[in-house]
Amino acid sequence: MPHSHNAAQKFTPQAQILEVREYGEGNVNDTFLVTVEEVGGSAHLTSASEAPQRFILQRLNTRVFPRPELIMGNLRVFTEHVEARLAKEPLPPERRWDPPRVLLTGAGEDHWRDPAGFFWRALTFVPDAESHYAVQDLDHAREVGWALGLFHKLISDLPPDRLADTLPGFHVTPGYLRRYDEVLGEGTSGGNPENSKNSQETDFCRRFVEARRAWASVLEDAKAKEELPLRPIHGDPKVNNVMVDTATGQAVGLVDLDTVKPGLVHYDLGDCLRSGCNTLGEEIGNWEQARFEPEICRAILGGYLSQAGEFLTPQDYDYLFDAVRLLPFELGLRFFTDYLEGNVYFKVRYPEHNLLRALVQFRFTESIESQEGAIRALIRDFLKR
Repeated sequence: MPHSHNAAQKFTPQAQILEVREYGEGNVNDTFLVTVEEVGGSAHLTSASEAPQRFILQRLNTRVFPRPELIMGNLRVFTEHVEARLAKEPLPPERRWDPPRVLLTGAGEDHWRDPAGFFWRALTFVPDAESHYAVQDLDHAREVGWALGLFHKLISDLPPDRLADTLPGFHVTPGYLRRYDEVLGEGTSGGNPENSKNSQETDFCRRFVEARRAWASVLEDAKAKEELPLRPIHGDPKVNNVMVDTATGQAVGLVDLDTVKPGLVHYDLGDCLRSGCNTLGEEIGNWEQARFEPEICRAILGGYLSQAGEFLTPQDYDYLFDAVRLLPFELGLRFFTDYLEGNVYFKVRYPEHNLLRALVQFRFTESIESQEGAIRALIRDFLKR
């Protein structure tokens, strides 16, 4: 991996690189874990001087993020605001909050472009912490909710217009529907001819989308009616983006901050519940097994509202079920569209990978719909507290 090695050296010019290896399973950016030693002369790398040290190196996907400098600007604004807020309102001594920080190059820049034009950046590695791709138990579920709630609380007073919209249209479901219609209209001339063929699975997906088309704008309509305000959001608060202390199991921060931007907190909470309440994960071989687990929902919501409840309005609660239902539908729609288009956005391991992902999300949506009464009752219970 000569390119990643060269990029890593830019952020540790006085350190010896011991290892650069691929890290995580992200669908968008290329992520590496870098191990170095002799970092005493690289004060920008870490506050500690022990060796070896580790940091995260990423090559941002500029097809997805065409203006990566806006991401770095958002990270600076976000980090400064959170640090100032925690200085005024520190956490209890038994808790820590340790999100990743931006590292600088030897020239003092927050990124480096290689000769081929690729955009590289480096972040601190969160020590003594790990993430999980699925909720482990109810205690873990509460910590996932607590982390997102604290995240929203810490930036609830950050004016959203101080953040750039790094991904225009992200989580705007009507926009994804329009793209879906465009891909269907293009037929075999636009996407992958093989993926455009009818099958039992593709027919199911098309019928599923059509049956929910009129409802899909529910959150955007509420925003247009000023029933739901724009707030700063994480954008991708999946379970595996919540770091937990390896000793205590307590949440210590959220990672993958590229999608921090103005939006609706309902996007975040719905996506967190979509990720957390499907204990089998997104990559299920038998997609029909996908099921929404209400007790995990209760635990995540309990943790979340313990921190975020103070700034949510009654109207926010009114749309919580819609968020729970919408986000898996939206992700399924995105997976299905990408499959029809020839797998141009999400990384895949085989041609039907995005189709299977879509089926999992649509089946999960059906499970939510079948439990609507119980989920709404659960939300009402929290509102009464």
